[in-house]
This record gives sequence, structure tokens and C-alpha cells, in this order.
Amino acid sequence: MSQIQIFQKINTIEIYDEIKKVYTTYKRPWIIGFSGGKDSTLTLQLIWEALSTLAPEELGTHVYVIASDTGVENPLISNLIDRHMVAIDRAAAEQNLPISAHKVVPDVNDSFWVNLIGRGYPAPTTTFRWCTERMKIRPNNRFVRDKVSRYGEVIVALGVRKAESITREQLINTYQVKGEILSRHSSLSGAYIYTPIVDLTTEDVWNYLKNTESPWGEDNSKLVDLYSMANANERPMVIDDTTEATGNGRFGCWTCTVTNRDSSMEALVRREEFAWMQDLLDFRNEIFETTLPEEKHLFRDHKGRDGRVVYRNEKPVARTYKFEYSKTLLRRLLELDKKFREKQDIPLVTKEELFEIRRLWRTERQDWDDSVRIIHEAVFGSASSILWPEDDNHNFDSEQKLLLEESCREHGIPGALVAKLIEEERKNIGLARRNTIFKAIGRILDEDWRTDEQIMADRKDEISIKVEHVKERATTCAS
Repeated sequence: MSQIQIFQKINTIEIYDEIKKVYTTYKRPWIIGFSGGKDSTLTLQLIWEALSTLAPEELGTHVYVIASDTGVENPLISNLIDRHMVAIDRAAAEQNLPISAHKVVPDVNDSFWVNLIGRGYPAPTTTFRWCTERMKIRPNNRFVRDKVSRYGEVIVALGVRKAESITREQLINTYQVKGEILSRHSSLSGAYIYTPIVDLTTEDVWNYLKNTESPWGEDNSKLVDLYSMANANERPMVIDDTTEATGNGRFGCWTCTVTNRDSSMEALVRREEFAWMQDLLDFRNEIFETTLPEEKHLFRDHKGRDGRVVYRNEKPVARTYKFEYSKTLLRRLLELDKKFREKQDIPLVTKEELFEIRRLWRTERQDWDDSVRIIHEAVFGSASSILWPEDDNHNFDSEQKLLLEESCREHGIPGALVAKLIEEERKNIGLARRNTIFKAIGRILDEDWRTDEQIMADRKDEISIKVEHVKERATTCAS
């Protein structure tokens, strides 16, 4: 344990003493959020060093170190976290400390690619940031709730600091109870928040990491170098929706489109040893372009997943991605996936995600062509090792789709409407009680089945009628 004074205004020993006091007084399991960045690394290191001075009989409370893997983390950070997880478990066992490392991941149904490509959700923005809840908050909270249900209460140690930003300081002050070391979590019952580095400055953090060795055997200088090359901050463990977005000067998801630019990735790819990540940056930028107001209509339908058309300022809002663009995204992703698997041994999408995207396309987007399988075979070849699940209940194919569309055209009925009704009937085959199917059919029939062209033309006519009415009223009033 470091005995030198490194922090500017706080004595190092005081922090160790506070950590030991909390640990020995509140005999509840600890959960440390670890992102591999500077703040979470310092938090874990201080706690580790403090606990290492306790007598064996005082080490009765377990400490869980959890790292969140969204599936689209910056590859360098993902690799760094994996190394740390292994090192933490090994060193804790060797030093007889009750510490274990765990990685939490989102359910496949909540993954980035399943929602972006499978459901057609538009890329996340500041006004529609669907990713944080699904990919960060839920996995972390699931782990916390599991421990709360097992032990009654837990202490969640976070590497957050007031000096990070004005927003962060305001948030910490909101939840911090004056004179109390712990504060209740805003939404997780039984969870208490502990922030041991809350009053440290960024300079404090770097000074400590540069002048001390990691107690679990990792090299802090590598972390310092990585930040220096990327000029980046880190994103703390996310257990609520108030955490700031990544993308602009922060390490986070390489797909992040919440900010205009990923400056940390841009800085990294300018270096020869990291130029291989340029393809990821290019793909991220392509996805970002679909969020631009002047470009949205090229990629997105006016009809949402709920079947409704929403208007704003007299214009229909661009909602989910067009199915053809979803197929383009999948092809681009698989082409990159193949390249990165072969050259970097880094997978970008899992087979479980592909299975779920395929299921969603076939059941919700009426993809009787089985496009996921076709696109995958076009990229990887028909002899690829992936074994596609066989769906005994799905009896429709591309030939039947052509017959259906031809018949619907003859009768002036939207083919997608009939296909969706058929899918609803298929889901209810064999059920003893079929009373819910009538509500489902009603919802389907109530959806807006006009084409984008019809929607725009109808809206134009509606506006023209409104203008004429205004003119008529003005003429009447004038006379």
C-alpha cells in the first residue's frame, strides 16, 4: 500500500481509513463498477490496497468487481478489460482477498445490433438514446438486484468525481446526504452508493496511477499511454439514465452516434498501430449520417413499429429504418465482421444476435425470403459453420411471397398487411383459447398501411385544404 502523499488536498491514508471503516462497519457485499478507465481503476486499486491491510478475520465480506460489455465496446478497451478480469481473479486468489471479477452483458434481445438492424431502431441520438437503458443499465442493475435478493443489501462503489464535469457535480450533490458516507441508490432498493474518490481531481487520479503499481499485476503505464494517445476520458459504470454520453473524447462504444464525432477513436486511428480500426470509425460515421435531419428520409420509414405515422410541424416524422436499409446495414456489418475475425480475431456480431435478427425479420417484418441467411451466405459462403435454427412453424418462402404480393396487387390490398395477418394466425395455431387473436387482428387493421409516397401526398392535400379554409375565413372576416 502506498504511503506517499500524492493527492493535492486529501491524505491518502484518510481514504484508506474511510474505505476500511465502511467495509468493516457495514457488513454487506460490495460491487465495484469497473470500466478499465482511470477513475474506476483508481477506485478498485484504493479499495484493494485498503483491504490488503486488514486482518484475515476482518475480510468476511465479498467484493464483486463487475465490468459491462455492451458487445460494441472499443476493441482496445474490451481487450484491456478482459486482461484485467483474469488478473484480478488470479491476484485475489494469490493474496487471499475476497474479490472476484465478473463481466455483465445485455440480453441478446437488448443488444445493439438486434435493435438497430433487427427492429430497425434509428441510431441513438440525444433525444432517442435507447441504447443506455438496454445495454448498460439493465445488465448492471440485474447483477445488483441479484445480490440484493441474496444478501438483502449491497454497497455499490463507483469511480465518480465532482471534478469530472459540472453536470456530474450537480448529480452527486443531488443524491449525496450531508455528513453521510453512503447514499441510497435513486431507484435500486437495497443498494447504497459509495464514492471514495468523489473529491479527487483529474490530476490526483493520474498522479496516483503513474506513481503506484497495480496490486493485481496490470501495468498502469499502459493505461496512461492509451489515454494520452486518444486524449480520452472514461465512462463510469452506468446504473441510471443520468450518465453522460460517450463519443466525444470518451472511451465507450465504437458505434456511439449520440455525439457528432468520436474524437478518441479519430485520435487513435491516426496512429499506425491502430489504423486497423479505421473501418470501425467509417462504419460508425455512416450510421451517424442517418441521424442528420436532411438525410433521415433516405433511410427511414414514416411508419413506426407501432404502425402509426406521427407528425411534427405538419410533416411526418422519420421513424424506423426502411427494411431495405436494414439489409444494407447487415451486409456491411457482416463484411466487417468477416474482415475483423480473419485479421484481428475480433468478432463484431454473435451468432445469437443473428438468430434474433432473423427471427424478428421473419415474424415482425414479414421477411419470407429469409434475408439474414441469404446475406450471411453471400458474405461468408454457403459452407459457413453457422447452424441456423429450423423453424417448423414457418412454412412460407420467397415463392409464396411473390404469389401473395401478386394476388394482393390484383385486389388493391397491401401485401404486408396480409402477410402480417397470416403471421398473427400462425402464432396462434394450436392454442386452446384464441380470444386474444381478435384484438391483435384489430390492431393490425388499425395500422397505417399507406406507402411513404401516399403519406406525403395525403399530407400535402390536407395542408392545402387547411390553407384554403384559412383564406376563406379571412375573406369572410374582411367582408
